[in-house]
Formats: sequence, C-alpha cells, structure tokens
Amino acid sequence: MNDNNELIDAIKLAGEYDETLLIEKYIIGREITVGILDHKALPIVEIIPDHQLYDYECKYSPGMSQYLCPTDIESSKEKQIKEDSEKIFKLLGCNGYGRLDFLLDKNGRHFFLELNTLPGMTSTSLLPIAADKSGKSFTDLIGIIIRLSLQ
Repeated sequence: MNDNNELIDAIKLAGEYDETLLIEKYIIGREITVGILDHKALPIVEIIPDHQLYDYECKYSPGMSQYLCPTDIESSKEKQIKEDSEKIFKLLGCNGYGRLDFLLDKNGRHFFLELNTLPGMTSTSLLPIAADKSGKSFTDLIGIIIRLSLQ
C-alpha cells in the first residue's frame, strides 16, 4: 500500500468519529523549547531523544535524551525564536511562566508546536534546565514562580 492510500484510509477512519478533522504536514526537524519566566525568554534548549521521536520514555527516563543548552543555533535565529516566543506567550494571554515547543527545519525555519502553561519540574524537565543555564538555581526558579503566581 502506498502512502497516499494509507492517508486516505486514515482520513476516512477519522471521519467516522468526527466531521471536523485537522491534517498537518509532517515537519522533520530539530526539537527545541523556550522557557518563559516573567515574560522573558530563557536560553533555548535542544532535545535530542534516544529514539526517533521524543516519546514518553525519552521524556521521563533519565539518560534517554540529551539536552543541549546552549544550542548550536545561529545567534540571529536564536534571537528571533526568543522574540517570537515572548510574543506568542503574551498573545495567548499567559502570565508568570511557561514553555513553548518548536521544530526547526533543515532550512532554519521554526514552527511553533505548542505552549505548555504548566511545564514539568522534575530532574528531566526542560524549564529548570533553561533556568539553570540563565544562572537561576532550582530554588531560585521556584521562588520566582511563587512570587509571580502571587502577583
């Protein structure tokens, strides 16, 4: 079976459950994330999973992903991604802190995937990694989040 037939079959199957469908082009690229703290972008973190996809196991099992911070992204592109992250955070009416995920394709274009308004705070979580690289300890980060939440 070719890819088009599989796609058509998948669309038909999905259509049996709802008349409204969202179909997106698959983007191959580097997965990056931008933490936001008090409306300011933290250093970008690149995620390099042990598997082809950044799945549950890679997210929550220590050693199943590498996290690069700083990343190997051209400075002008990094600046643009951070500016866009701050704009999206504000546009969506968010406050305090959050994390935005992007894909960076082979042509250097970045694609916004999602905004996480309550990012994880575990040993493998990305916001604490970015905060650490910006000079904020985990304790500092928690204190800032508490202060922002009480405002």
